[in-house]
Amino acid sequence: MRAAPLALRLLCLAGLWPLARLTGGHSPNKRRHKEVYLGEETRNKPGGRVDFRLKKQDSTKSLLIKSEQLLRIEDHDFAMRPGFGGSAIPVGIDVQVESIDSISEVNMDFTMTLYLRHYWQDVRLAFPSGSNKSRTFDARLVKKIWVPDVFFVHSKRSFIHDTTMENIMLRVYPDGNILFSVRITVTALCSMDFSSFPLDTQNCTLELESYAYNENDLMLYWKNGNDSLRTDEIVLSHFFIESFHPSYGLAFYSSTGWYNRLYINFILRRHIFFFMLQTYFPTMLMVMLSWVSFWIDRRAVPARVSLGITTVLTMSTIITGVSASMPQVSYVKAVDIYLWSSFLFVFLSVIEYAAVNYFTTMEEMKKLRRAKVPPSFNSTTQAMAFDGCYHDNDIDLASFGEAASTTNTERTAHSRDSVADSAPGEGTRLRRKNPVVRKLQYVMSNSHMIDSYSRVIFPMSYLLFNVIYWSMYT
Repeated sequence: MRAAPLALRLLCLAGLWPLARLTGGHSPNKRRHKEVYLGEETRNKPGGRVDFRLKKQDSTKSLLIKSEQLLRIEDHDFAMRPGFGGSAIPVGIDVQVESIDSISEVNMDFTMTLYLRHYWQDVRLAFPSGSNKSRTFDARLVKKIWVPDVFFVHSKRSFIHDTTMENIMLRVYPDGNILFSVRITVTALCSMDFSSFPLDTQNCTLELESYAYNENDLMLYWKNGNDSLRTDEIVLSHFFIESFHPSYGLAFYSSTGWYNRLYINFILRRHIFFFMLQTYFPTMLMVMLSWVSFWIDRRAVPARVSLGITTVLTMSTIITGVSASMPQVSYVKAVDIYLWSSFLFVFLSVIEYAAVNYFTTMEEMKKLRRAKVPPSFNSTTQAMAFDGCYHDNDIDLASFGEAASTTNTERTAHSRDSVADSAPGEGTRLRRKNPVVRKLQYVMSNSHMIDSYSRVIFPMSYLLFNVIYWSMYT
């Protein structure tokens, strides 16, 4: 009896087993499709479940690997230059100058921002392409291939811009031609000549050269000749650019040989208007101000002395300010010639008044001795001469009476007798006296004439100096 139910159960299980197998085989597929569907629905939802098997199908994850495989980077040793062991590889250069950031006379250097582009061919990077289109990469691939080691000769500081990424671009063509571009700011030496400063013209040069490869391994040349150097519109505060032009040359090093060198030459002419306002016009005004003393009475000692000292100190301040803003060079600059010559004119105006004051005092003393002025009048006259209140017509010699006139008459008669009794040779020597010396003695005896001559001589001399100066340096 028990065997019958057991046999019945076995028959039921045997009938249901194919159906269970069919159902079990399709259930995983259904779950998988469900997961795919859920993954697509919840991929962009926060907290949604993502199928990691779908992430493996993202082609951008393996783009760099595919590029390296396409360019066969792992198949070559890029520590070696293209065509190693053969002829020198030609590398073309072109430059676009973005700006000249600063020019320093004190440090004798300039700062320039430019786009430096290299052109060469490396057949190791050639790849098949049905559309013959190039591929462009950034700095990450540049570190894995060979690039020319161009550097800036006489560079003080330089850097590659890295905001927001390194400003480096690599473009590879199917035939292996390569364009490598980089944005650089460089500060380089510029040997300046300040002999004509501030009326000078400076010729600065930025030099490019390979550091490791001499002319047997690498040949640098301008890609498009004179058109290889291009500039944006550049405006400078103290200079304007007369010309930009490239050139080519060779550099020799005793240890390593000859190297190709490229030059970026630019000529700068200084703006003169700034220095006219800050230096030349104030200097001219100080010199002309010193001439005002020639029209002030020669016995007004405080007025003329204070004016002369003020102009001298102002000229010293101008000279010190200009020297502080210039490098300490061992030769004379054009501005030094002008400033020190103007300082000399100001200084001579002070010396002129010293001479006028001295000869005026001597002249008055002679008048007093001739007139035999009483002691009381002599002391009063000297006091008036030194306090700046004395004038030529302040002495009334008629008040001394007939005694003085008689004395003068006798002195005149005695002088005539002395001349008549003198030897003929002595009279001849007096007549042959140099007219210039006699004129000088006359001026010295009439000191007021020194101011009269100075009013003409000083302006004319300074005008002649300016004509010669500006004709030489402009």
